[in-house]
Formats: sequence, C-alpha cells, structure tokens
Amino acid sequence: MEARVAVVGVGHAGFAPIIAGLSYKELMFEAAQRAYDDAGVDPRTDVDSFVCCSEDFLEGTSIFDEYVPDQLGAAQRPVQTVTADGLFGLITGLMLIRSGIASVVAVEAHSKVSDVRSLGAIEAFALDPIAARPLGVSTFAVAGLEMNAFLERTGLSEEHCAMVAAKNRTNALDNPRAAYPAQVAVEDVDDSTPISWPLRELEVARPADGCVVMVLAAEDRARELTEAPVWILGAGWSSGSPTLEGRAWGEADAVTRAAAAAYRRAGIGDPAEEIDLAEVDDTYAFKELQHLEALGLGEVPELAGLLEDGELDPAGELPVNPSGGSLGQGDLFEANGLVRALECVEQLRGEAGERQIDEAYVAVAQAWRGVASSSAAVAVLANDQGVGG
Repeated sequence: MEARVAVVGVGHAGFAPIIAGLSYKELMFEAAQRAYDDAGVDPRTDVDSFVCCSEDFLEGTSIFDEYVPDQLGAAQRPVQTVTADGLFGLITGLMLIRSGIASVVAVEAHSKVSDVRSLGAIEAFALDPIAARPLGVSTFAVAGLEMNAFLERTGLSEEHCAMVAAKNRTNALDNPRAAYPAQVAVEDVDDSTPISWPLRELEVARPADGCVVMVLAAEDRARELTEAPVWILGAGWSSGSPTLEGRAWGEADAVTRAAAAAYRRAGIGDPAEEIDLAEVDDTYAFKELQHLEALGLGEVPELAGLLEDGELDPAGELPVNPSGGSLGQGDLFEANGLVRALECVEQLRGEAGERQIDEAYVAVAQAWRGVASSSAAVAVLANDQGVGG
C-alpha cells in the first residue's frame, strides 16, 4: 500500500473585494506564516519543496516564481510554478511526496486581482485567437450560452440557478473570511441585472483578493506533526476543449474525467453515499449543479429536488458549499481550488465554527479554471475517521 499524504497545516489571508494595504507578497507572507504555525514547521529547515500557482499574464510579471521565495521562506530552495488553479498545485505537492522527492511540501495560491486594470481584456485574451477572439465575445457571453445549453439539456429552470446563488451568498454569512456574505432571496437574484441571458448579476462570483497556503506531509511525518491529519485519498485532473466550437456545451466533461480518476484512487465506489460534503466551483451559479452532476453526486432531477428541499444546505443531506463558495467568498481566480480545499480541511478537522457540518468524515473539493481553459481538478479528502483510522 502506498504511503498516504496529509494536509498538516493551513493558513489564509483575506478575503476582501480589495485589499489595498497589502501587496501580493505581504498576503503570501501572512498566509504562509499561519500555515507554518499551524503545521509546526520552519520553512527554512522542514519544508523540502514549494509550489506556487500563478499565471504570468494575470500577475503582470514574467517568470513570476522569481518573486515567490522570500515571503514563503523558500530562499535558495526548490520552488516551482504551476500555471493553473490552486487545486492543481495541491496535486503537484501530492505527487512530489508520493514520488519520494520530498517529505514536506508547501503549496501557495493567491489572488490580487484588484491590481488588474483590464481583467475583461485579459480573460478574453485566453480565448482562441482565430475562431473566438475576433468575435469580441466576453467570458460572460460564453457562460450565458453554456448556461442556456445546460438548462436546455437538463430541463432545469432559471429558478434553480437563482436558488443556488441565494443559498451560497447566505451560507457565507457564517464564514468570517467571506468577501460577499449577504442575506439574498431567490427574488433578489431574479431581479438582478441581466449579464448575458440567462445569466444574471447575482449568479456571477465577484473578484476578491486573498491567499491560501497549505503544508502537505508524508504519512510518517504527518503523524509527527499533527494529531488531526487530513488525508488526500485521491486526486484527478483533466481539461476540456480549449476551443468554443469543439467543446461539449452544457456538460462538465473535464470534471467527469477528473472525478473518475480521483474516486478510483480514493476507493470511492458510490460518491453520493460515501461523501459527506462537497466544495465545488460555483463561479457561475449554474456551474454548481453542473459540477455536482459531473461529480456523480446525483442525477439532475434528484439534485433539483435536493436543492428545492434544502438538502444541499449546511444542515441538509448533502451539504454543498457551506463556505459560501465563490459566490459568497469571492472569485479568487488561481486560488479558488485551494479555497475549496481549505473549507474541506476545516470541516474535517471540526474547525469550521458556526458552519460546522455534523459527522463530516469524507469531503470532495473540485476546481474549474474558467470559460477559456475549462480545465478541472478534483481531490477527495478524509480525516482519520473517514479512512477508518
């Protein structure tokens, strides 16, 4: 049996719509310091390798990982950049440890999107330069088209998507790090400004600044560092078609493939029965339902019924995004996946405060990198009770 890998320390800084008083370096330092304190490690002597998740174009800096070591305590140490969502970074750390290259790894992902002056232009630049970009379509337009295709395929209504938005913004009221908590009713969502039919303003996650750092360790080291390890039982990743004309509209096929790999590694045969809570991407409200379907947590009619009956609420049968998701916490771009995993870790350690889920033993975290890339990652996490000790 392969040695297991655990999350032994977590830390975050933010989240807020704008953090004007701190640079991205200072955000990273704060989050890293908290993660190292939580894990009880000194990065200069105890951490073997460091992973940061960033995209040079979004950062406005070429070879961004040159600017990472100081604030992570990683000077003259192995540091690598993953140009993808933070959950891909978590998986990279998992592989570094599983391969024997490292025993302890720190993973960092952040968002300082408030510094970006032309976010829409940067997102549009990620679209195909020949077939899509000359059309002048925005990512919102593509999301609206995909939402329409999803609703047409499944028979769900716009009302179901509004219910997701209301649920997650309201869930965020119990999350002290959420950037956009609010008591939102379905009627508020329905009455919000149209963005790109049928997508409305309150169904779109708004940008936020923040940072998350996690410390991973091999099983023997994890047992030395903490009495409450959170094990990474399995992980998977995949990408959909990068071109609009070639993708499966209305389906999250990349999530389906990533989930299948993660469940296979984790030994999960019936995710709907074996998983206690899910933190999934909800950059757009309809994506939560689409991703739950792709994760095998229910067929669409069943998911619609659970949503209507409140069974996707924190006290329900299948708690989904008790953190508030991206709709409530904010869209932290490359950090979104680690934000999903952070909530899972806190829930599995019994440290989620007012939003703590009863009997949380096994959780799934899922990330989706956005309209342009359509890449996805999935990780299955569990505490000692979830793996039988």
